[in-house]
Amino acid sequence: MPVGTARTCMNGLNALSGVGLLTVPYALSEGGWVSLALLAAVAAACWYTGILLCRCMDADDAIRTYPDIGERAFGRTGRLLVSAFTYVELYLVATGFLILEGDNLDKLFPGARVTLGTVSLAGKRLFVVLVALVVAPTTWLRSLGVLAYVSATGVFASVVIVLSVLWAAAVDGVGFSGRGTTTPLRIAGLPTALGLYIFCYGGHPMFPTLYTSMKRKSQFPKVYPYTHAHNTMLFISRDFFLSVSQPICKDASDMLPAMAVLGYLMYGDGVLSQVTLNLPSARLSSKVAIYTTLLNPVTKYALVVTPIAAAVEERIRGAAGKGARAVSVAVRTLLVLSTVAVALALPFFADLMALVGSMLNVAVCMLLPCACYVRIFGAPSMSSVEAVAIGGILVLGSLVAVTGTYYSLMKIIRELV
Repeated sequence: MPVGTARTCMNGLNALSGVGLLTVPYALSEGGWVSLALLAAVAAACWYTGILLCRCMDADDAIRTYPDIGERAFGRTGRLLVSAFTYVELYLVATGFLILEGDNLDKLFPGARVTLGTVSLAGKRLFVVLVALVVAPTTWLRSLGVLAYVSATGVFASVVIVLSVLWAAAVDGVGFSGRGTTTPLRIAGLPTALGLYIFCYGGHPMFPTLYTSMKRKSQFPKVYPYTHAHNTMLFISRDFFLSVSQPICKDASDMLPAMAVLGYLMYGDGVLSQVTLNLPSARLSSKVAIYTTLLNPVTKYALVVTPIAAAVEERIRGAAGKGARAVSVAVRTLLVLSTVAVALALPFFADLMALVGSMLNVAVCMLLPCACYVRIFGAPSMSSVEAVAIGGILVLGSLVAVTGTYYSLMKIIRELV
């Protein structure tokens, strides 16, 4: 595989895998065993819409970003709509990274407190701020080629997390007898489960950016199936012993055991929003899993905020002049600071990610790709199978958007009150 293609593969894998691993056991506990079929449906739908985005990009050489696709399909209104959904989604995902870091660090170091003059920070709030100080410099890297090396660390971290959780269950005595593991279906929890499942496949806004960063763009259709298959199998594959010796971007079907099933069998209905928060703190495997979890968002944060920063910088490029580099650093630093503020105000990881999945990921990863594709190429050019597939995705996405957004908002409002 050429170096440029391998770098794009790493960025794509890093964009998709990792943080979602921690939430799928909780999603399974919310929806029940039958919801695993919906996970497969979501995976298939998002894989297909990713292909639709590739086709839309090939329709016009001027297309370089996801908003460009929206403009090509629906004009100025399409660009504004796609931009609003994609950038808010990426922004909240970056915020979720900080919340996740704060939760896990607080588990490792309970009671931590720092006081500077009249300002005092403790617990999760302290760690959110500290993590922001760590990730800020990574956002100053503008080259996706350089970020690929950071992404490679994130992909490796995802593998280590799953193996550590498995070790905690099989060797360190946690076991697989979590209470509530026989529940087949929970209708009331399905909206939350679906929102979190779709959140796991929220890499679409970054695909055009990855595509345009490649020197050999013809290789992108080969890279995308690798990254998507890896992500799916990271959640649902069983043959993990075969995976240790397999390359990251090949033979993804043998990659890792089912994280959703693994975490749910371990803790049942008591599984928390991040399965690492359930792990016994004294065990070495638990510490490895938690420390590796802390590494994962650090490697992804810059990749997620780069499209937002690039859009802002594009707007003010004319005014920047020779100070373009300083403006870029300032924009990216302010983005980090603003996500810190939101993370401190809404420290509800699972509910926030379910809202992102239901309201934003559904639109960006399912509804908008279908709508843009139909608009650009026209319904008459589609085969009957293609029309049925797109229609099914639109129906599924619309149902999740309405029900999932409502339930997630209600949960967040209850937490605030």
